[in-house]
Amino acid sequence: MFSRIKTLTTVVAIAAVAGLGALVVNSAAPAAAVENNRAAPEFTGIAQWLNSSPLTMQQLRGKVVLVDFWTYTCVNCVNTLPHVEKLYQKYKDQGLVVVGVHTPEYAFERETNKVKAAIAEYGLHYPVAQDNQYATWNAYGNQYWPAVYLIDKQGHIVFSHFGEGDYDQIDAAVRAQLARAG
Repeated sequence: MFSRIKTLTTVVAIAAVAGLGALVVNSAAPAAAVENNRAAPEFTGIAQWLNSSPLTMQQLRGKVVLVDFWTYTCVNCVNTLPHVEKLYQKYKDQGLVVVGVHTPEYAFERETNKVKAAIAEYGLHYPVAQDNQYATWNAYGNQYWPAVYLIDKQGHIVFSHFGEGDYDQIDAAVRAQLARAG
């Protein structure tokens, strides 16, 4: 009996270590890491624009732009949405444009009516681009939900953040870009 428990414990321990090793390997930085100070890609392959007519990075030149990749079933994304909306409300009159890029994780998240319902539920007032085919996601080389990219007035990515938290740091980055001449 004790021999079986000891063997089972050993097998479980080995499996746990192997699983942890796989987790560490899979959590490594992406091969094509996002680079700051490169030109922000154009919005491309957008199925639908919600809360706005279609926007382009070219027409947003001269403004500070915060691009937020999210999807409505991602708990981490949902947790960041109030902070993104707060940034929009706080700085929209100072030249900040927020663009949410809704990129679905699951097929059912491609339905525009469900995205509209999520926008209403979470009280989002900024433009949302529905990126069902991952075209804008791929143009940015993005790999995360949620992900924020801050673009300066010249159209360059100057800051990026992945996941929840660091809201004060994001706010400070926005403030710094708005304060810059240009």
